[in-house]
Amino acid sequence: MSQFRSLAGVLRGSGLWMLGRNGPGRPVFNPRRGCSSRVAQLSPSALSSSYVEEMYYAWLEDPKNVHESWDAYFRNAQASSSVGEAEERRPSMLLQGRAMSQTPAMSQKVVEDHLAVHNLIRAYQIRGHHVAQLDPLGILTADIDSFVPSDLITTIDKLGFYGLDESDLDKTFQLPSTTFIGGQETTLPLREIIHRLETSYCGHIGVEFMFINNVEQCQWIRQKFETPGIMKFTDREKRTLLARLVRSTRFEDFLARKWSSEKRFGLEGCEVLIPALKMIIDRSSAAGIESVIMGMPHRGRLNVLANVVRKDLDQIFCQFDPKLEAADEGSGDVKYHLGMYHERINRETDKNITLSLMANPSHLEAVDPVVQGKTKAEQFYRGDTEGKKVMSILMHGDAAFAGQGVVYETFHLSELPSYTTLGTIHVVVNNQIGFTTDPRMARSSPYPTDVARVVNAPIFHVNADDPEAVMYVCRVAAEWRSTFNKDVVIDLVCYRRFGHNEMDEPMFTQPLMHKQIRKQEHVLKKYADKLISEGVVTLQEFEEEVAKYDKICEEAYTASKDEKILHIRHWLDSPWPNFFTVEGEPKCMSYPPTGLTDEVLKHIGEAASSVPLQDFSIHSGVSRILRGRADMLSKRTVDWALGEYMAFGSLLKDGIHVRLSGQDVERGTFSHRHHVLHDQEVDKRFCVPLNHLWPDQAPYTVCNSSLSEYGVLGFELGFAMASPNALVCWEAQFGDFHNTAQCIIDQFISSGQAKWVRNNGIVLLLPHGMEGMGPEHSSARPERFLQMSKDDPDRYPEFTGDFEVQQLYDCNWIVVNCSTPANYFHVLRRQILLPFRKPLIIFTPKSLLRLPEARSSFDEMTTGTKFRRIIPDEGPSSKNPGKVKRVIFCTGKVYYELAKERKQLKLEDTVAIVRLEQISPFPFDLIKAEVELYANAELVWCQEEHKNMGYYDYVRPRFLTVLSNKKPVWYVGRDPAAAPATGNKFTHLAELKRFMDTAFHLNAFEGRSF
Repeated sequence: MSQFRSLAGVLRGSGLWMLGRNGPGRPVFNPRRGCSSRVAQLSPSALSSSYVEEMYYAWLEDPKNVHESWDAYFRNAQASSSVGEAEERRPSMLLQGRAMSQTPAMSQKVVEDHLAVHNLIRAYQIRGHHVAQLDPLGILTADIDSFVPSDLITTIDKLGFYGLDESDLDKTFQLPSTTFIGGQETTLPLREIIHRLETSYCGHIGVEFMFINNVEQCQWIRQKFETPGIMKFTDREKRTLLARLVRSTRFEDFLARKWSSEKRFGLEGCEVLIPALKMIIDRSSAAGIESVIMGMPHRGRLNVLANVVRKDLDQIFCQFDPKLEAADEGSGDVKYHLGMYHERINRETDKNITLSLMANPSHLEAVDPVVQGKTKAEQFYRGDTEGKKVMSILMHGDAAFAGQGVVYETFHLSELPSYTTLGTIHVVVNNQIGFTTDPRMARSSPYPTDVARVVNAPIFHVNADDPEAVMYVCRVAAEWRSTFNKDVVIDLVCYRRFGHNEMDEPMFTQPLMHKQIRKQEHVLKKYADKLISEGVVTLQEFEEEVAKYDKICEEAYTASKDEKILHIRHWLDSPWPNFFTVEGEPKCMSYPPTGLTDEVLKHIGEAASSVPLQDFSIHSGVSRILRGRADMLSKRTVDWALGEYMAFGSLLKDGIHVRLSGQDVERGTFSHRHHVLHDQEVDKRFCVPLNHLWPDQAPYTVCNSSLSEYGVLGFELGFAMASPNALVCWEAQFGDFHNTAQCIIDQFISSGQAKWVRNNGIVLLLPHGMEGMGPEHSSARPERFLQMSKDDPDRYPEFTGDFEVQQLYDCNWIVVNCSTPANYFHVLRRQILLPFRKPLIIFTPKSLLRLPEARSSFDEMTTGTKFRRIIPDEGPSSKNPGKVKRVIFCTGKVYYELAKERKQLKLEDTVAIVRLEQISPFPFDLIKAEVELYANAELVWCQEEHKNMGYYDYVRPRFLTVLSNKKPVWYVGRDPAAAPATGNKFTHLAELKRFMDTAFHLNAFEGRSF
């Protein structure tokens, strides 16, 4: 293109000059002027340069315009000049002089025609995918609006769009540098240009890439799809592809024969997915990848487990046995949700590769950020900063990819420094239908994959009934990821041979589509016939391959009948070597005290109150905070932020990686944390003091996230899966906002161990407290977490050994509301020192962050101290419990309001206040001791939340179990309500005063029946 742009300038300029010199209408050019055959042997320097130019332009317009000797000369000159030389000579040697003899009209026409051809080439690159033959059924276009661009030459009359016509088809045009359709040729006839563009962009592959704003990347893709003959496969590669198709197809056929009435969400209609994934893995392994983490929906999962991850077939087949007993490991999950972890040799590369398919709930796409988090963690622990060792593959359904918002959230993590996995390969199994919903009712975008455009990910649409086209696209996708470390999407346009599951009747809603599907020849037969006709395999070889795999399946089926018990742990997707015993049990059932020496506390405190870098200018407000920390340090006290600092710093000292993620966590929503200091004079210069504690400490990662809860919490959950030796914390900006991540909480965190035997130690930090900030900035909804806690409210647990640890081991998660920085410090350290991992939900404070009364002494954190599940009253009431008339049990911030009110009323001898710090699992043993201590006192549960929220519905039946239902526990707090809090400050204070009055009105419940 650059060659002709320079020519255009030459010709336009000279054309005006010639017009003035020769006068209007004066003939200057006759392309058929006489010439002898000798001219072909003359060098251009022997002739007038303008004469040569005249001949050249005439030849460009139509080779028949010049004598055959000139035609031969120009063809030879073009063939002998390489592309590089052509770039250096601008204009070419043939055009040394200025076009002084050319008419302006003809010069303009030549230039315009070439520019038109360049625009035509670009049109195919941008929009060719709209007319690609992508639907295997031949009844739909993959983009729902059936858009046929007017600038693609789908009919001959469309040449007029470019000012060309049929007579131009055999004219030769110079190719621009932005195309590779010429191969070694720099010019092509228009007819051939169109043919090659159609071959590249309108066949069984549709390429969307011209929205990418990087020239190098666009050129790379053009070269991969435009170069003539590039999509070639050796006979060996074709035979491998056929063998993989045999396994994929016959596996589904075998399941259909043996268990015809079972749901299995088979892959029929997209059997090419298995060889596609194997091609991606093969190419990635060759590029150095050692670990691949995969996520996928249920369709085809069993096939992927069998033929990609290589799960033993008998282990899969026994899942269909209704008599198979479950081991006592939890609830388990249906077979098409399970995951697997397997290390094996890749046969194509002869290298070790680890494959992990993550377990996934029915919530489609929920696993996407979880996979990304686990991938990021593995890269982090391996030091794989360039993504050359670990990668992720995400499979999607077309309806879910377009419809689920978490897809968008996950894409927007892909380029963030603390979240990028340096390129994910997305494979969309595009059934062209949802459950029963037509794409035209399911999305507004032309393709289901359009969401990927937001991150400049190239999208390769491919007809899934053309296995070689699919393999080529997968090869290019793997190479793209290896080259550019960016996301890429493969859209496998296929169909679903049966309904949403095998028991479903698709003819109810898609009759025409399924009539065509019933007539559709299986892709295995089509491809086998193709290879047999090419002589690549014989019919006998093909039949032997089928028989061989069928025999493998039959033998595995026979072996599966010997299985009597299903062990979920055999399907574990994230094992932790050496953390548990071989049987998967904790190595002990105790944990050491979580306190630290004064020296360690002081060392961390000094780091927290200083700047470790020289000549680093911090904000005056931050300087004031650091001075405040130094002052606390001198008094051997800590506030909430310093207590957290102590916990994190001590774990880093022990080699435990700490990762804190969430919205604005670096500073902290309430400007209390300041874990990242910013230089006020130098842009983008910052310092993380926690990474400057000890020379050989573990790294500390603190990262502000995107404004996402669902995606980011899923990501951190995945990160926490990779290793037990890391404290991974996600903090909500306000606890109220966790509900947009409810799917991750419900499907993964609460029930993950029960379904998939998967331990996870993720920590959720949820700011909570009624402080007059309105209904969306007050409640972390503790009632939801407590309702999902699995301990039995009506049974007093009987444990031998350490009651606390046994309870923690039996629970599904731990829910705490700490009222002191010391207890927050201890619970964070306990999370790592426990011999197993459980999710930890912490309702963190807001106003307590700066409340002077809410500080802790070093004495509560030193050697020998540990987390206190309850904090009993340690004032006058505890000295003479017989005189106590009322015991108020509470949790969290309300304690300080109760204590203040009690002091003002001078009721410290009469009313005891006991803080419940660990709410779930419920500390039956400690509550029992408190109840027995104050045997004559009235018992009250006081909370600041509304009665139908908070903790009351959880604690009441458990208190009654402790009391053997012989004594009531009265409620004090806000009345039931629909919203978590009022938005009116006056109302808030009135409610607070009302329940405070009730809490200390000792006759409030007199006469009430129990």
